[in-house]
Amino acid sequence: MNHLKSHWDTVYDTKADPELGWYEPHPETTLQLIDKCNLQPHASILAVGAGTSNLIDELVSNGYHNIIANDLSDVALNKLKARIKEAYNHDLNCIADDLTQPKALLEHDQIDLWIDRAVLHFFLTEEEQHSYFELIKKVVAKGGYVLIAVFALDGAEKCCGLPLQRYNTDMLQDKLGAEFQLLESIDFTFINPFGGERPYVYTLFKRL
Repeated sequence: MNHLKSHWDTVYDTKADPELGWYEPHPETTLQLIDKCNLQPHASILAVGAGTSNLIDELVSNGYHNIIANDLSDVALNKLKARIKEAYNHDLNCIADDLTQPKALLEHDQIDLWIDRAVLHFFLTEEEQHSYFELIKKVVAKGGYVLIAVFALDGAEKCCGLPLQRYNTDMLQDKLGAEFQLLESIDFTFINPFGGERPYVYTLFKRL
């Protein structure tokens, strides 16, 4: 994964947020699904592949204060942490960890909401995907939620120069297994900063 870390560090080191192909000023679809979880302000929220996402600003401004931002890139997390500190005087908990070979994340096993809008579709091998979903099953509490947004089957084949694994809702359900109940699935076409259409599927599951 060192080459991937280097890849993402370079991206975040050389581009301002609005120049990123996945930049979304107001992540309304994600927030809509989070609202359905009816979480308390102290709920433990893990955003994987957080990068420098504005979603973290929205969560903090909405009163959530137990947020963990994860990414492979220290550069991204440092930028995010500094921005959140300056804007909200909030010390964001950031964990640089590889979701396919997690270490620090394994210590957090009572997560109320797992949010992934950026990572899963980059895992191409069965082994990587298995590790990812096993981590979800390890850290998400019973009664907790899993929000995954991925490139749809008719979505882009590459992102930021990297090949993608595309999904539909049934594929995600199959990977998560019967102990996760689908609450909502939304087909969403994201218009990227350059005007391109990017079909996604947004899903919200609850752990039984």
